[in-house]
Amino acid sequence: MEHESAILVVDDEAVGRQTLEALLMTQGYDLAFASNGPEALEKAAELTPDLILLDVMMPGMDGFQVCQRLKTDQRWRHIPIILVTVLDSKEDLARGLDAGADDFLSKPVNGLELRARVRSMLRIKKQHDELEATLRLRKDLSRMIMHDIGNPLTSIMLLAELSLKRSTVVPDSIAPVYVEEIEEIRTHVQRLSSFLNDMLIAAKMEAGKLILNHSAIDMNQLVLEVGKNHSAIAQSRRISFVSDLPEESQQISLDANLFQRVLDNLVSNALKFSPADSTVTLRVQYPETGNGSPHVRIQVLDEGPGIPEEHRDRIFDEFEFVASKERNVPQCGLGLAFCKMVVEAEGGRISVGANEPKGSVFTVEI
Repeated sequence: MEHESAILVVDDEAVGRQTLEALLMTQGYDLAFASNGPEALEKAAELTPDLILLDVMMPGMDGFQVCQRLKTDQRWRHIPIILVTVLDSKEDLARGLDAGADDFLSKPVNGLELRARVRSMLRIKKQHDELEATLRLRKDLSRMIMHDIGNPLTSIMLLAELSLKRSTVVPDSIAPVYVEEIEEIRTHVQRLSSFLNDMLIAAKMEAGKLILNHSAIDMNQLVLEVGKNHSAIAQSRRISFVSDLPEESQQISLDANLFQRVLDNLVSNALKFSPADSTVTLRVQYPETGNGSPHVRIQVLDEGPGIPEEHRDRIFDEFEFVASKERNVPQCGLGLAFCKMVVEAEGGRISVGANEPKGSVFTVEI
């Protein structure tokens, strides 16, 4: 059985509230009322209505301001708002649309028109709710699948480790060519497991369930560890990897595991897009903040094809696709979105710019 649609009626005049109540009382809606802007915001938080009928001409906080407040809040922006007003100039209509209104009704209100517009807005709200429910179901299913994938990955990794260990304990038990193939399998499983962990962490962040485990970390030491992890890949691709570090390191309070994953993602991307005989630089700086608090700026510089300026904002979106014109290597996935989530959770920011004369510079500031 469907629930009754909840409608919040906001008007500073009692006669206005009573008129709308009389025109809607036979429609089976659950009506609530507010007599001013602040009360409307309180009622919206308390009830989360399906529709708001909002008078414009109210003392103090007028309808335009209330509408703007509602539409800029994540909790309420999806609720349709019909502005009820005596104003009919083009400027007033434009102001209402700019504030986020979905529809308008002119006073004096016509009952037939009111009921038709209310039904129309409630249909839109119902479609939104159904879409949200479907998306939540898909996300929940995706998270369950990601969690379950971890078990076979662990088994594959364990079998690869056991095979490699057997080859060292019992010489010649496995042909050298097969040892190399097993090592290759282990490497790819590790990469897949790392990607899966990024997805699980991102899902926790979106759900607000991720707890950051802060500790004081030596940033220079962390960067050296990241460089060590990627040195073999850099050498195999004839790329020079440089760690540009200040002489004195500083202790920065961060979640060490998550932040290392951020640097791993950025360096891995830089190596993937860099041509042979080029240089990838991982640089650490400690700019003066003027307030005595620790501050770190980390940059990953490459000499690859670079990222066009028009794409530099959206590459941090989840599963965004940006194709390189110079190399047939797509930038598509969760890596940069994951980096952005972690950096912002730490209270920092991440950006990308051009590395003159060629390449990209990813900058993280915490």
